[in-house]
Parts: sequence; C-alpha cells; structure tokens
Amino acid sequence: MGRTQPPRAPRRRVLVAAAIGDCAHVAGLHGMIRIARQAGWECHMLGPAVTVERVIKAVQEVNPELVALSYRLSPQAGKEVLADFWQQAQAARITEGRRFAFGGTPPVAREACKLGFFEAIFDGSETPRQVYDYLAARTSGAAALSYPSTLAERIEAARPWPIFRHHFGQPSYEATLAGVAELAESGVLDVISLGIDQNTQEHFFHPEAKDPRQRGAGGVPVDTPEQFRALYEASRRGNYPLMRCYSGTRDLIRMQAMLLETINLAWAAIPLTWYSVLDGRSQRGLRQTIVEAQEVMRWLSERKVPVEMNESHHWSLRDAHDVVAVVMAFLAAYNAKQAGVRDYVAQYMFNTPPLTSFRMDLAKMLAKVALIESLEEEGRFRVFRETRTGLRSLPLDMDEGKGHLGASVFLQMALHPDIVHVVAYCEADHAATVPEIVESVKMARGAIADALGGMPDLAADPVVMARRDHLLKEARVLLSGIAALADTGTADEPDSNDSKDPFTDPDVLTRAISLGLIDAPHLAGNPAPEACGRVVTNVVDGAYEAIDPATGRVLSEEERITRILRERDPASYRRFRGGEAEAWVERLWPAALVP
Repeated sequence: MGRTQPPRAPRRRVLVAAAIGDCAHVAGLHGMIRIARQAGWECHMLGPAVTVERVIKAVQEVNPELVALSYRLSPQAGKEVLADFWQQAQAARITEGRRFAFGGTPPVAREACKLGFFEAIFDGSETPRQVYDYLAARTSGAAALSYPSTLAERIEAARPWPIFRHHFGQPSYEATLAGVAELAESGVLDVISLGIDQNTQEHFFHPEAKDPRQRGAGGVPVDTPEQFRALYEASRRGNYPLMRCYSGTRDLIRMQAMLLETINLAWAAIPLTWYSVLDGRSQRGLRQTIVEAQEVMRWLSERKVPVEMNESHHWSLRDAHDVVAVVMAFLAAYNAKQAGVRDYVAQYMFNTPPLTSFRMDLAKMLAKVALIESLEEEGRFRVFRETRTGLRSLPLDMDEGKGHLGASVFLQMALHPDIVHVVAYCEADHAATVPEIVESVKMARGAIADALGGMPDLAADPVVMARRDHLLKEARVLLSGIAALADTGTADEPDSNDSKDPFTDPDVLTRAISLGLIDAPHLAGNPAPEACGRVVTNVVDGAYEAIDPATGRVLSEEERITRILRERDPASYRRFRGGEAEAWVERLWPAALVP
C-alpha cells in the first residue's frame, strides 16, 4: 500500500559544496548534499581541504546559485579562512546575486555568523526536515521563506516528510495565547489544533447555557470571535503554522463559518454519528446528528474547505470490533464524497483499542486505506492520510510513554502518512505543555527520520495481508447488512422505492446503530434510545473480534448479522439472506468492496 512521492522541484538548481581550508571533515556536507538532491539540486562536491582559490575557480566554471562551505576545526582559524574567502570572492566578482551558506560546529558557526555574508548557518542542531525546507525554498534567506497557507500546499511542500500536528489548549486562555506564540516560534508544528473546552464546543453561541464550574474542562475556554482571532494572530510568527480547532457540537455551520473567518480554518473535523446523545457531548439525537453532519459538509465543500471525519476511531475507542471500525471509516469517507467534499483527511488512530497488536493494527488500517482510497476520483475526491497514536494506549509512566510514542510513530510510517498527528507522551496523565509538545514532536521526528532512511515493508507481512483481506471480506458482509435495512429494490430494479442510497440515508444509518449492526460494548447502559450496546468483543490474537458471550467463540459477520436481523427485523433479514442487499452493494461500489 506504499505511495510514490512526486519530485519536489522539477527544475534543477546548482550548488557547489566544499570543506574549506585545512578542514578534512565532509560527513556533514555529504548529508546536506543528499538532502539537496531530494530537493532538486544539481550538486558539485569539491571534497575536503579545498583551497580558497579552488572554490572560486569552481564557482566561475559552474556558476552555481548556492555556495555551501563547511569548517569544523578551531573557531579562530575558521574565521580567518572564511574572511579570506570572502575577500577573494569579492575581488573575483562572484558574490553578486549568489547565495552562500555555512555548516560547522557551534563555535565556528558563531564566528561565521559575525562575518555577515552567509544567508544560512547550520551548527549541527538542525533536523533533516529543517535543512530540506531551506534547500527547497526558492527565495534566499530564512526571512524570505514562504510558508504555505493551505493544507494541500503545506503537505506538498514538506514531501517526502509528513507535516506535524498537535492539539493544544490549556485551561487558561492567557496561557494558551502565550503557548500558541511559543509553539509557532519553535517551528516544530505545521498545524496547531486548538483544543477548546466543552463549554465552548457546545455553547459558544449560547453563553447563558455555559456551566461556570466546567470552565476550562478539557481545553481552553474561548468566549468570543475576537479571542479566536487573537489566537490565530499569535501564531503568525516562526514557521507560520496552520490552525484548526475542535469541532463544535451544536450550531455546526455557524461554528465553522466563525472559525473560517477568525483562524483561517485549515480543515474541519466533523463526526458522522458522534458528538451526540451517543457520547453525551450534545443532546442532538442520532438522526439529527447525521443530517447536520451531511449539511455542514455540503457547506464546507462549497467553500473548498478540507474535511476530516472523526468517526471510525470513536467506535474503536469504545472497544468496537475491527470490522465495525473499517466499515465506519468507509461510510464516513463515502458520506463526505457524496456531500461534495474534494479534499478529505482520513484519520487513522493507531493503538486503539489499546490491546491491539501492531500487526493487527496495521492490517486494520490497511483495510481502511483500501476502502477509503477506492473512492478517490481525479478532480472530485482526494484523500490525505493522517496517522496518530491512540490516547488510550499511552502508559502513565512518562519514560514508557516516550518509548511507546516512538514505536507507534515508526509503525505509522508504514502508511506513508501526509500528516502525523503527534500525541504527547504525557497525555495519559495531563494535557501537554509547550515544552512537552516540542519534546514529543522531536521524538516523532526522530522515528520518522529513521523510517525515511529505509524501513522494511511492514505491509507485506503475510499475517498482516491475510488479516487485511479478511477484514475487507467481513466489511462487505456488514455493508450488505446495512443495505438490507433499506427496501432499495434489487440490483436489477434499482429504481423501486426511490432507490435511496442506504449508505447516506440517515434513517438507515440510525437504524443500523439502534439494531446493533454497528455497535460497541461501551454503549451498554447508554440512555439514548438509538444506542444498542449488546455486542460483546474480546482480543483474539491481537485483534478485536465480536464474540458469542455464552461460548467466547468468534462470530463471523454473517452469523452476527443473521442473529440480529432474524430476531429484530424479519423483512431486512429476508433481504440479507436472499442476497438482494449484497447484489445492490456490489453493483454500486464494486471497487470499494473487492479486496
């Protein structure tokens, strides 16, 4: 399931590199050249201990855009040889309109900085991504770097790296405002996701309904559009990160319009069924929630705002079996496409539920990828992959959390993500502070650097492939069961009964959940009439399966759906067993359902 990365810079640019003077250390230069070639440069390496005269002659012959020099010996000697180079370069008239960069140890870098003619100076503390960003820029000087202001442009500019995202929201608005500025200055994040408190999510436009005792619960309290705007303005520094925000759970279109105006909303996150009576985040009924999600996605698509659907992992967070997670990933993406969304952010939350093994986790994600990306259509529906570590999987021990974060991110790289949503190692204990976020992103960055350096193809593991194919086959059965809830006619006579699309019909989707075709153990005892909570799941060989509570035996989707429909919906049971629904599904979406 790998991806072919397009070349970043099709027009070749020229640089000359040399370890100048008596310096024989060239490892750093070769590392820079490797990155420069990825960014589209034609590189001329002059080697170690290159004289000033030889550098000048090479510049005259090759006519490079950039001259990259390095020196790793004593600072005073380095200062003298670099000053001599600049004097001779000016005399030779090769400085005008040309760029110069330097790399060396921190003490030599400090001396090089004093000379004033290098536009960029690297002391070894930089990441490969930072070097790549500098080399990929088509303007000179760090101040002239142009940071893309849309999600698609930011992703394209970062390749072959993913872009980095993290939630941030302290219980204090003032602390959050200062923290946003600090995060932007750090340059570690491409996207700051504002984590707003529950009062803001549900009652932003109804301040009289806010519970003052819950102010700051779960995030930052924001009371006015002006405060949102101030948070965005605080991020207009450093690497100018994009900004997005937790979705509201009420007045969805009004909320998205306000966020688009105040924080230039990078993309919206809209659940299909959650943030409703199912999880208590609002009092919206399930059918109303689905209808409103479809409406706000249509509104967003008209404004060309990318959309993420916070759906599939919410079922896994409640211990749903893997087939349900795969199907809900497909249904969320399908609904987004039908609503007109063009750029879709598919979030893959790994390590969820937390006892899932790495092998079974990857297989589940690959099944989701296969179904979601089968919907891609040139000019109509484009998918960006976003991966993240599951919050429930993080251990309380901070050192163990650091290890888990690195391992999780390395596994995620098997999906070749466009976005890595970093979850700080400390989140099992408390919401991350700015230093903890910076530290966590650096950990993730290190794991990603190792993966990009060459990792085995984990997706080719035969156990992973077998599980992925099994999930795709079982997902097809569950989709057939859902389609059977609608009297949509047969595959040969699809126009009977108005041929409503069962996968976007709010009544069908609501009934699929209330009957228990789509179900999770944590819904047991939920007072909402739409919730079922009858399914029992367990971990079997690292995967989450639906089981027979009496025997502990794994239930196939065929058997599980048959039991439910035979008992609670005889008409749908007959359509399911008669093959009508399966034929309908196959006719409409064969590419999405064939492993």
